[in-house]
Amino acid sequence: MTGTMTDNGTPARHAVSSSAAPGRRSEKAVSPADLRNMVKAGTIDTVLLALPDLQGRLKGKRYDAGHFLKRVIHNGAEMCAYTLATDVEMSPADGFELTSWDSGYQDLTVRPDLASLRVVPWMPRTAVVLGHAVHECGTPIGVAPRQILHRQLARLARHGLHPKAGIETEFVLYQGTYAEAEQSGYHGLRPVTTENLDYALDHDPVSDRFFRRLQRALAGAGMPIEAIKTEAGPGQVEVTFPYGPALTACDQHLLFKHAVRTLGSRAGLTPTFMAAPETGRANGLHLHVSLWSKSISQFHAPDNDHELSPTGRHAIAGLLAGLPDLGPFYAPNVNSYKRFTPGSFAPTVMSWGRDNRTCAVRVVGRGEGLHLEIRVPGADANPYLALSAVLAAIDHGIEQQLPLGTEETGNAYRGSGTLVPPTLADALVAFQASTLAQNALGTEVVEHYARLARLELDHHERLVTDAERQRWLVSA
Repeated sequence: MTGTMTDNGTPARHAVSSSAAPGRRSEKAVSPADLRNMVKAGTIDTVLLALPDLQGRLKGKRYDAGHFLKRVIHNGAEMCAYTLATDVEMSPADGFELTSWDSGYQDLTVRPDLASLRVVPWMPRTAVVLGHAVHECGTPIGVAPRQILHRQLARLARHGLHPKAGIETEFVLYQGTYAEAEQSGYHGLRPVTTENLDYALDHDPVSDRFFRRLQRALAGAGMPIEAIKTEAGPGQVEVTFPYGPALTACDQHLLFKHAVRTLGSRAGLTPTFMAAPETGRANGLHLHVSLWSKSISQFHAPDNDHELSPTGRHAIAGLLAGLPDLGPFYAPNVNSYKRFTPGSFAPTVMSWGRDNRTCAVRVVGRGEGLHLEIRVPGADANPYLALSAVLAAIDHGIEQQLPLGTEETGNAYRGSGTLVPPTLADALVAFQASTLAQNALGTEVVEHYARLARLELDHHERLVTDAERQRWLVSA
């Protein structure tokens, strides 16, 4: 496909067989006994205790591996609660119920989720474990991204359903380090490649070396990729992962982004997951989702591998009805909405269609491989929140048995239907007024993430940009 603005998306292969249950260790996951043996042998000396923050980044502490085994592995550790109540720049801000200046910025406890413990080959002699955020009394912190996803999984379980997910994401590689980009004021960024390399197999040495290192590192961590593909946009890369449990998919996506940034910096490159890093460029995070009951797919009709089941139809109807209300969860930043442009392969209308990349919900596959590709989230989205929005909308459609309208068989950019929210301000209004959001997420979560969106809007409200100067400096 051609064009400078790409958000194409190649379907992640949809596994037919049942995957491991949530929480089950992968082949490369590490047990506490394994970790003790590696520490004793000197192959591991550092453990990262990581808490996914509101923006979908890993925050936490580096521990001496021996201290982690003695003190942290069973008891957890304290971190300032503002890790779950701050903007992208980690600026302390009032307005959050979880913590503020008035409450003294108290601690929360992070308890290791030992099922997520694994060695990360992109950092020497290092293991990482993700954590659950809990209050001092031990109850989960409801606004934590992982906990929000846990709640949506529990809601679907009421119907005897569990989702499988595959994440496909895009990012852009620029030449030079993050420090060099900052020193230049982020001007004059040069993509690692300048030509259209969509589906290309003749990559330059710099890109080829980076891809190989990334592929080896992820495989060594037990997170083998499915495919790496270069896109039409200069320096743009797409990576797809195998299908599996929803929580595991999100956990591994954060580790993947950590690996991309770490290896990119070492190679003298600047990767970015911005939704729209430049005018005319777009990075998507496409979520491939299906629903299962035990080992049986619930999306295709029992007597026809190509047709949707009633559950599948209700799920799509729920997505089309619910996603317009949940914008701050899949498009959290002002920049996120600059991706929704006609002809960009990012949707502008909430529509559905079979193998139609112009739609917000694309139905692909057949039989047990029949699944939905939700194309609305951008690469800047927190995967736990984006997937939570998708599952909340699906649950709404199934609970209300919503009827599914006509599929889009042509260009959805010219079709009718509910628009994708055009700005974060519009999305915030819909989010705060949404009965669906209140029912699915709870008042505490809605207010917390509404405050986060307001911080983002306030930051940009009086900010003078280069684009404004370019347009008005001489003409005003």
